[in-house]
Amino acid sequence: MSGAERLAQIGGNGRGAGVARIGFRSAGGATRLALLEQRTPLRVLFPRVPASDVVEAVVINTGGGVVGGDRLEVAVEAGPGTWVRATTQAAEKVYRSAGPCCALEVRLAAGRDAWLEWLPQETILFDGCRIGRQLVLDLAPGARALAGEMMVFGRAAHGESLAWGSVSDRWWLCRGGRLLWADALRLDGTLAPCLTAPFGFAGARAMATLVYVAEDAAAWLEPARELVGAGGVISGVTCLPRVLIGRWLGADAQALRIAYGRFVARFRALVAGLPPRMPTVWQI
Repeated sequence: MSGAERLAQIGGNGRGAGVARIGFRSAGGATRLALLEQRTPLRVLFPRVPASDVVEAVVINTGGGVVGGDRLEVAVEAGPGTWVRATTQAAEKVYRSAGPCCALEVRLAAGRDAWLEWLPQETILFDGCRIGRQLVLDLAPGARALAGEMMVFGRAAHGESLAWGSVSDRWWLCRGGRLLWADALRLDGTLAPCLTAPFGFAGARAMATLVYVAEDAAAWLEPARELVGAGGVISGVTCLPRVLIGRWLGADAQALRIAYGRFVARFRALVAGLPPRMPTVWQI
């Protein structure tokens, strides 16, 4: 089944069926763009980065957000031996829907000995939103990936809470097509009880998940735990074979963003020898 067909199963008839497909190859020891397909409302920019850092792609949603029935697909392929980071220009806003669900699909692939980062800015869920999101990551032998997502429950600055809606968020991590880890979040209907319950989200206004997928993932568990404790939010790190998983919960979305970004910057420097910095667009 094609990506468009999968998205059609989740979404309805919306205003947008955006696509951003980006591929990279290694040539002469440098990472080069090999494929670019973009369909409104998605666009891709390639900002200048320091020579010591990796090639960066910035995905832009020119529609200003996502409404019921929209279908957006982002695919990033890092060819063998490439070093790539992809992010988004701004926070993605998921607006209230009168009925149809919107669908967001992210497909990431890393070839042999590639390094791939997927570090989008946060997704803000408006009250009454309906969203189905899926992230699929497949790595070849020797490839490494650092992928994260943040989700904000309502617009606190507007005095808004996420009282009701429908949220489905699924992750699939694979090595050579073989499943390593799967995770799913499902919220539907009246959401306040789950978001406020001590055994649920305990009043958190934002959450984040980060995975490091590599053969040496277990070796970085203790160093990651030393990094994750800072920032004044609830956080923790655990590890499965070849998958290190970090989680953050916070009552303040901005504090969580800062803590999460600080961890990512330091962690990428630790495991890959890269500059301890987040994408430049995160600072704009």
